Amino acid sequence: MNKQIEKLIEKMRKDEISQYIVGSTEDIFYLTGEWIESGERLLALLIDTNTQPILLVNKLFPIETENLNIVYYSDSDDPVKILSEFIQKNKNIAIDKNWPSHFLIKLMNMKSIIPVDKSIFIDELRMIKTPDEIKKMRESSKLNDQAIEEVIDLIPEMLPEKYVARAAENIINKIGFSGVSFSPLVAFGGSCGEPHHESNITKLKNGDSVIIDIGGIKDRYCSDMTRTVFYGEPGDTARRVYDIVLQANLKAIESVKPGVKFSEIDLAARKYIEKKGYGDFFTHRTGHSIGINAHEWPFVSENNNMVVQPGMIFSIEPGIYIPNQFGVRIEDLVLVTETGVEVLNNYTKEMQIL
Repeated sequence: MNKQIEKLIEKMRKDEISQYIVGSTEDIFYLTGEWIESGERLLALLIDTNTQPILLVNKLFPIETENLNIVYYSDSDDPVKILSEFIQKNKNIAIDKNWPSHFLIKLMNMKSIIPVDKSIFIDELRMIKTPDEIKKMRESSKLNDQAIEEVIDLIPEMLPEKYVARAAENIINKIGFSGVSFSPLVAFGGSCGEPHHESNITKLKNGDSVIIDIGGIKDRYCSDMTRTVFYGEPGDTARRVYDIVLQANLKAIESVKPGVKFSEIDLAARKYIEKKGYGDFFTHRTGHSIGINAHEWPFVSENNNMVVQPGMIFSIEPGIYIPNQFGVRIEDLVLVTETGVEVLNNYTKEMQIL
């Protein structure tokens, strides 16, 4: 049994939970090292404090491991019924937030169990990265620096937004990633006023801001970064806003160290932007944790009073978005160290005019 499962069982025992159904591909990978994408078919890792873990998986996805008791089923079987044979009746059972409800409802009807959401157990484990995870995140972020440089270099030639977004995905796949962390976000001019803009056929105009938010997956770990550049000389207001966002990014990063609250990191950026008169145009939290998933818990939010700990990795991405005019976002991933912070992205944040 590996260390991550042992840590999970320790949490279960403290909470007097004897069984836990883990249902997401990412959580199962974190706990076992096995990556299984089962689509609509049932996938469940049953952790029991008294016996060896059981992995229930369709025969279409064979795996080899000595650390788990593998139970296979076929498409003609009822996998929930098979799973129910290992479940204790009339007991509290922990369920993670990702296990499909239709499986859970059927299991509840079969065994009269009392499901309790204990996703927090695995979330708390995943939020502190191991040395191996940190190494992989550094490598993924370093590769993303290269990717965003190549994307920015081709912008003057690839005029519509969606062409640049497609090119970004091609670059990510070409340079050593296994895929994208999320669909590349590319926005020009007025489209930059939408924080989660979907790239379309908008074309570049002189003076436009250009937001590029990309990330790739390397060795199952995600990267994520955003840079804003300008196509031609920006106006005075856009220049001023760029500097405000850059300073907000730097102030938030400077505040990161063990013992500080996530809310304090968020407010380091937010209060600076508010002081400069643009608080109403910073419309999202300052960041999110990241690892096997592009967005993980906990979040860098003014409402999150959790204390930051060494080994956490999260984004710092303040932004100002002026609807139908322009927008600026600057995002880095940071690692909390024993004494402070390490920025995982090294691509320049100085204003670039293409």
